[in-house]
Amino acid sequence: MVRRVAVVGAGSSGLACIKICVDEGLEPVCFESSDDIGGLWNFRETPELERTSIYRSLVVNTSKEMMCFSDFPMPSDYPNFMHNSQLLQYFRLYAEHFDLLRYINFQTTVRSVLQRPDFSLSGQWEVVTINKNGQEERHIFDAVLVCSGHYTHPTLPLSDFQGHETFSGRCLHSWEYKDADAFTGKRVVVVGIGNSGGDIAVEISRSAEKTFLSTRQGAWVMGRMSTNGVPLDMAVIKRINNVLFQLLPKTLVNWAAERALNNKYDHILYGLKPKHRLMERKPMINDDLPGRILQGAIVMKHNLEGFKDSRVVFEDGTVEENIDAVVFCTGYTGKFPFLPSTLSEGPFEEVTLYKRVFPPSLHPPTLAVMGLFQVKGPIMPTVEMQARWAVKVFLGQSRLPTKEKMLDVIESERRRNMQSYPCPRQAVLQVDYIPYLDFMAGEVGVRPKLLRLFLRDHVLWAKVFFGPCTPYQYRLSGPGNWSGARQAIFTQWERVAQPFRTREIPDNTSKFGLYSPLMLTFTGTIIIVVLFSKGKIVTTLEAATEMLNKSTVFLRKLWFSLPQNPDM
Repeated sequence: MVRRVAVVGAGSSGLACIKICVDEGLEPVCFESSDDIGGLWNFRETPELERTSIYRSLVVNTSKEMMCFSDFPMPSDYPNFMHNSQLLQYFRLYAEHFDLLRYINFQTTVRSVLQRPDFSLSGQWEVVTINKNGQEERHIFDAVLVCSGHYTHPTLPLSDFQGHETFSGRCLHSWEYKDADAFTGKRVVVVGIGNSGGDIAVEISRSAEKTFLSTRQGAWVMGRMSTNGVPLDMAVIKRINNVLFQLLPKTLVNWAAERALNNKYDHILYGLKPKHRLMERKPMINDDLPGRILQGAIVMKHNLEGFKDSRVVFEDGTVEENIDAVVFCTGYTGKFPFLPSTLSEGPFEEVTLYKRVFPPSLHPPTLAVMGLFQVKGPIMPTVEMQARWAVKVFLGQSRLPTKEKMLDVIESERRRNMQSYPCPRQAVLQVDYIPYLDFMAGEVGVRPKLLRLFLRDHVLWAKVFFGPCTPYQYRLSGPGNWSGARQAIFTQWERVAQPFRTREIPDNTSKFGLYSPLMLTFTGTIIIVVLFSKGKIVTTLEAATEMLNKSTVFLRKLWFSLPQNPDM
């Protein structure tokens, strides 16, 4: 019987895990090595070994409505894309609201997590910790949730580049970078074109003499804004889009999306275009990089090849002279030194995880790893759902497949992802946002029931299916449902608009344009029918007729529920 659960880390993942354990009647004990909550998002002036580190100016890449916890919307006055300090404040509000701090042991480092001798029967773990006084303590737990993150061990590949030993400039990893002050008037090379590489290159370029951005493969670059200035993720991450992406040819979807991006700035002209198609990998999110390239403040370069004294050589043979610093934005190695080495079963000695949560070799499954994935979408709601599923497994309310089946799934997903990510270590980390959340939600019993919503609550169904896939959708029904979820969905665009309302301007625009009758009647009916008819033609036609009638009633209700514009 699982009762006591160890939670390793008090960042965003750890806070969610504590709260979910309490919700399920468990007794969480959280160990946090620092003196505060927030993990990655708690900015520190000086990086500390084996801890996460961010730069001073870091702003989130996912909007507040998409990234919040599913039963705790962010304050309406928060900006849609907030500075790291505001996100930390949100965590404080969350911890205070649910009284989570009393479960956290600060300045306590986890040294080891080992299976007890009777593990096959009890599923228990011995957790060894070191407190702030240097004293070692041993604890027994029924289950463990690992929330320590995977941005603690930076990858600095200096040995791959000839001449780095005699390079006269400074080499550092983005993990060490805090701000651009040290690079004023310097000539700087930034290596890597992920989100951190783009942010750091842009920031350094505002004060450096010259900034070069070196990339092996290039990247598709997208800003945070979509049409009309709304958050991009709220415009893109929708159930309707997920269905369309599955139905339409990938070539067509890629062509249309790439064309839209290139209409803003030609990725070939700007030296950005990668070899892969847009929908195959995560794009870089950056509002300023194209503008800095246009101004000549950033110069795009091929992959770094080596060093010669103060010079940097690139793979195309070009050389840049008098380089003062090279900043490597080359990622991290996911390491969990406190876990048993037997869990690192992967071909590269990485922790092998079924559905990016459970080590398949463990029976009973009483340990889960949170947040060790990459996704085209917000991380916090994904981890929250991982935790909800993990706790259900701990309690025996959700069952895992056999070890053999789990290993087959892991390998199958790795092979599929390698079509877009040739590196096996990268491929295994990739998950698709809505399908992944829906899978776990199905295991928990909280997946939105679209057909039932369509029949019983037309307006809510329209917002769930055609609107952004916000986390509140997973609190509408089932275990852990939240009575405020429906209202949170209905008011999500109000919270998006609130921080803009610093200068009121009269708006007489009709709201009816938000929902096209033709789209809701035709698209909604046909998609629902296709999804649930299982290819039976006659049944499909009968269902379509019935749903078309219901759609007419829905549209009438929707029309009368909206404020009418007297000027129309």
